[in-house]
Amino acid sequence: MSERDTSGRFQALYEISSAINSLEDASGLLERVMDIAMEHLSAERGFLLLRPEPSPAESAGFNVRVARNIAEESVGDARQVSTSVVNTVLSRGEPVLSIDAMDDARFDDSRSIVTQQIRSVACVPLRNRDRLMGAIYVDSRSSKGKFTQDSLEFLAAFANLAAIAIENARLYEDLRDENRRLRDEVKGMFAFEGIIGRNTGLKGVLSLAERVALTDVSVLIMGESGTGKELLAKAIHYSGARRNGPFIAVNCAAIPETLLESELFGHKKGTFTGALNDRKGLFESANGGSIFLDEIADISLPMQAKLLRVLQEREVRRVGEALPRPVDVRVISATNKEMQKEVEAGRFREDLYYRLNVVPLTIPPLRERRGDIPLLARHFLERAYKQHGGKPLQLSAGAMKRLMEYDWPGNVRELENTVERATVLADGAEIDSGDLGLPQFTTRTLFESGITLDEFERRLVLKTLDEVGGNRTRAAERLGVSVRWIQYRLKEWLE
Repeated sequence: MSERDTSGRFQALYEISSAINSLEDASGLLERVMDIAMEHLSAERGFLLLRPEPSPAESAGFNVRVARNIAEESVGDARQVSTSVVNTVLSRGEPVLSIDAMDDARFDDSRSIVTQQIRSVACVPLRNRDRLMGAIYVDSRSSKGKFTQDSLEFLAAFANLAAIAIENARLYEDLRDENRRLRDEVKGMFAFEGIIGRNTGLKGVLSLAERVALTDVSVLIMGESGTGKELLAKAIHYSGARRNGPFIAVNCAAIPETLLESELFGHKKGTFTGALNDRKGLFESANGGSIFLDEIADISLPMQAKLLRVLQEREVRRVGEALPRPVDVRVISATNKEMQKEVEAGRFREDLYYRLNVVPLTIPPLRERRGDIPLLARHFLERAYKQHGGKPLQLSAGAMKRLMEYDWPGNVRELENTVERATVLADGAEIDSGDLGLPQFTTRTLFESGITLDEFERRLVLKTLDEVGGNRTRAAERLGVSVRWIQYRLKEWLE
């Protein structure tokens, strides 16, 4: 082999090895592989076969994926050649070389060799990790001896690299498709349609949130703990232009003040004890997407000043670094506190408040949307059944009544936990009020402003009787009074 030939073949191997890291599309890669093989072997015709993916077994058939200088109507003839040449390679897993195919005893029974006047033939397997993927076939009809043993060795080495590149491209496409499927699934999970409720106040919030999602303005979500502030933040993100970017949630109250700056903005190696490597912060991680700052009212005034600078300049400076780094992030924040009062008390910067509060959204507590409780309870019941299995359960009329009466200080989160716990504790096909494990009464329902002691006693007794199905003995035991006292008070209240 001449020095020029050697240089050309090294160049071919370099090209395919470069393609391993550059070409992500499997179809485009196959075209490139075939072109490199044809060019560097000066072949007249060629084709590449692959086993379809996914294939259940090694016996699965092979399809011609790329062909060169073979008309579409002649691909069948190319596969006839496979009977004598390619099938030998596929069955034995070894390369085949014929310097003069028309005078090669191995192909005496191959009509296509004679019909198409094929002289030189080379075919090698495509193999990755001992798995046969396919084959590369080239031929020449102009002269015998077109391909030599050196040609075959080059083609075999080339095929080894090509097999790796093809497998990588296939895996990349699989990961890309899976990523797209998961993103679509996440978008469906956190769509506005997934937020359950018919309450007028909630629907108004969702309507405004849907419009806000299409913009890039900062949003401040307010509401009691457990109302679904993070769920609404995700709906805004996954319904907007940044839906293909990351959604990073941060509970500001859960991170110690000494670590919060490093968590949000990152740090340089060696800046403090434990900073063993350079690390980007959550703002950088959210670049191109949204960052959700939960419990924003709990951060300190010095930290508020640093956050304000990030929002104004749209850049972060890692702890220990002098140069800022640009970030493109949408900020959605949330709190269960009354922010206006926090500002008036001097605990929260007014300028930062206005930066965050471009569009305020206030989620009503569950006690103000009691009509949604049956919808939510049935939804959580169905979800618990799907997650944990077992037999389908129904909520009894008494259990539903108890759910409707309870004030839900923990809001939707407490309702979800209550229903899930009840599915575990229930004995029969129905969940009754006793399975719910709710407190016997709430201070909100019993200690209303201006209520008399007599009215408090009446409500407490009647509520307890309702919970025990009217059994006065059990009610007396719960209240720590005598049955006779309950009978006396009932008679008094009915007069």
